[in-house]
Amino acid sequence: MQLGQTQQRIRWQVLISLFSWLSHSVIGQIHYSIVEEMRKGLLVGNLARDLGMDVKDLSVRKLRIVSRTSEKYFSINLDDGNLYIAGRIDRETLCGAATDCVLTFDAVAENPLNVFNVKIEIQDINDNPPRFLHEAIRLDISEFTSPGARFVLQKAEDLDIGINTLKSYRLSANEHFVLGERISSDGSIFPELVLEKPLDRETQDHHELILSAIDGGKPVLTGSTLIKIAITDFNDNAPVFSQEVYKVSIEENIPLNSTVLEVSATDMDEGVNAKITYSFSTMASNILQMFSINHRNGKITTKGYLDYEFIKHYDISVQAIDGGGLAAHSKVLIQILDQNDNAPDISITSMTTPIPENTASGTVVALIEVHDQDSGENGEVQCLIIGDAPFEIQSSASNFYKIITKSTLDRERMSSYNITIQASDKGSPPMTVIKVIKIDVSDVNDNAPEFEKLTYTAFVPENNLPGASIFSIQARDIDSENNGKVLYSISGISNNKNHMSSFISINPETGVIYAQHTFDYELQREFIFQINARDNGNPSMNSSTTLKICVLDQNDNVPVILYPSSGTDSPAFEVVPWSSEQGSLISKVVAVDGDAGHNSWLSYFLQASEPSFFTIDQHTGEIRTSRVFQEKDTLKHSIVVIVKDNGIPPLSASTTLNLVIADNFQQVIPEMTNQISKPESQSRLQFYLVIALALISFLFMLTVILAIISKYRESKSSSSFGSLGANLYPTIDPRFLSQFNNGTLQLPYSYDVCVTLDSSERDFAYLRPQSGVPVDHLIDTDDSGIGNENSKDSLLADNSTTQDTPT
Repeated sequence: MQLGQTQQRIRWQVLISLFSWLSHSVIGQIHYSIVEEMRKGLLVGNLARDLGMDVKDLSVRKLRIVSRTSEKYFSINLDDGNLYIAGRIDRETLCGAATDCVLTFDAVAENPLNVFNVKIEIQDINDNPPRFLHEAIRLDISEFTSPGARFVLQKAEDLDIGINTLKSYRLSANEHFVLGERISSDGSIFPELVLEKPLDRETQDHHELILSAIDGGKPVLTGSTLIKIAITDFNDNAPVFSQEVYKVSIEENIPLNSTVLEVSATDMDEGVNAKITYSFSTMASNILQMFSINHRNGKITTKGYLDYEFIKHYDISVQAIDGGGLAAHSKVLIQILDQNDNAPDISITSMTTPIPENTASGTVVALIEVHDQDSGENGEVQCLIIGDAPFEIQSSASNFYKIITKSTLDRERMSSYNITIQASDKGSPPMTVIKVIKIDVSDVNDNAPEFEKLTYTAFVPENNLPGASIFSIQARDIDSENNGKVLYSISGISNNKNHMSSFISINPETGVIYAQHTFDYELQREFIFQINARDNGNPSMNSSTTLKICVLDQNDNVPVILYPSSGTDSPAFEVVPWSSEQGSLISKVVAVDGDAGHNSWLSYFLQASEPSFFTIDQHTGEIRTSRVFQEKDTLKHSIVVIVKDNGIPPLSASTTLNLVIADNFQQVIPEMTNQISKPESQSRLQFYLVIALALISFLFMLTVILAIISKYRESKSSSSFGSLGANLYPTIDPRFLSQFNNGTLQLPYSYDVCVTLDSSERDFAYLRPQSGVPVDHLIDTDDSGIGNENSKDSLLADNSTTQDTPT
């Protein structure tokens, strides 16, 4: 029944306290009042409602308790916003004998950041009965003590306060003593034993009484001690302290075994009755652990380390008792002075990391609490950020500080910051603490990929293998992760993009460029593409550069001999005037090469196993006589001209020129016949000697006949030259020759060419130059004799033609 009434009274106290302090929640401070010893899990109040917060937002805003002591006594339920008891609360342990006992904490909410101060008053309940220091009190009273004598007894101690503290004493019934009270100057009540009826040691030498202490709580709690009185001889003087109350102030960092003060009491008696013993009249463990008293001289010394932040003052009751059992009491008040012995403490209440690099200035990135356990100026703290960092610190509420950005961030310049926070108190000397917090900066896609050059040039030899790597291109993106991952693509700059992009391909991840097919320098010498680089950010950023692919020529074209042409079935003969001087130009080999540069530089060589009558210019292909001809020289010569280019390895082509040395064909026919048949006769000389002689005779007769026929047709010789086909060799388009820079003649030449008309090589025809080609341009050639001979010689008039041969 009593327990139910206690809980009901607690509930009414909480409701009354909530109603009385409801107005404080509006201004950011909440005040609750509860009683001590509430059961764990009991409701203190709805903190969310009193703070004006929506219960649905509690989890998002991360409402929580920030305190070094109160957070173990209270907890917040984020589902309903209620504040509950989390642990046992003993007011006497927390506040001792202090009248007001208040627990405070800060309620911190984020998004947006708010700090609310919550005070919870702890009210006392009658949970501590009065207690005496000793279970028994011994008194020696002389039998000669007169009635009315007073004997001060040990007082009882009640840890409760207010109405629940000690109120009165009660003495058990007896015939000699009654109970009295003595009130000291500080208001303390000491029980006294008053002798009402004279004692007689011979009748009764001892008495036992029970002294009870009663508090004012409901229900009433009591404590008792046994008073054992021994009747002795006369002791009529009790000890007397020099002061009823001793006051002293000491610093909290006083060394162990230091003397605090010395109490003194005197006794007017003599002998054993004047011998005084000092002791503490308390059971408080915090006092007995910190101080000790010398039983003989009353010197009080420290035995533990004092801490102002733990207990600020001590109230000690001291007793002096003489040898006859008479006692006196005094009070010692010790005030602890604060020293600057505690450095500020920095704790991180809330921190956001990483933060995006595009975070706006003034954004809160961390909330810190700076606390100094010292008091006064020793506990006043100044907080600042050391170093050059784009952050600043601002005071938020009470001991809270916000760290905010003061400028824009750039992850590419600094990916993380070590913020050094320094907190210093105002003590003398000041104490300083430094704490470093790390804030990482997350990347945003604010940098496009960058190429090192605006234009790249790649040189690729022609005839490359399809699919081979020909170039590698890289773009750098200083962003990180996906924002820095670059993908490559290719597009053509020309209008026909599909056609252009079919030449090459690019690996989208590595930037390696591959040829799609074989390049041909002679078809196309360069390609221009646009290479695009795009990062993988959202949204993505891109850039581009130009790639120029230059195809390098290779020696893959054999020289082509334009003159003399090898397309005719019958070999051509060029007539070399007998009267040609040494070094006379008699012909020229014309060749071209489809390659470019060094690969198209042509060189001309004569292939001969013995000294030749002719030389060739290595660079121009001009064939000249090497000496003056003599009668014994062979009239018909076949020379092989080799044309080589300057490539590596060089490529070559060859052609054969048939040269006839004569002023006219009549002179060369017998020699040619001899030269043709000579190899055959030499091969079978032993078998066909007779046949050779007969054949020579036959040829001589045939020559005579042909001469007669020629005389007969002399009148028709001029028309015969014009009627003969002049297009035995096709005319070469000068536009075709003009596109080659090497191997072409600078001036046109005219040559008289003798061509066989059948395989017997007995009939010849002159090829006359085409109209429009001046014969007088022939270099170092005297063709007057050949022209006059042709007009007079009628034997070969019908078979003579001329051809304009370009060189």
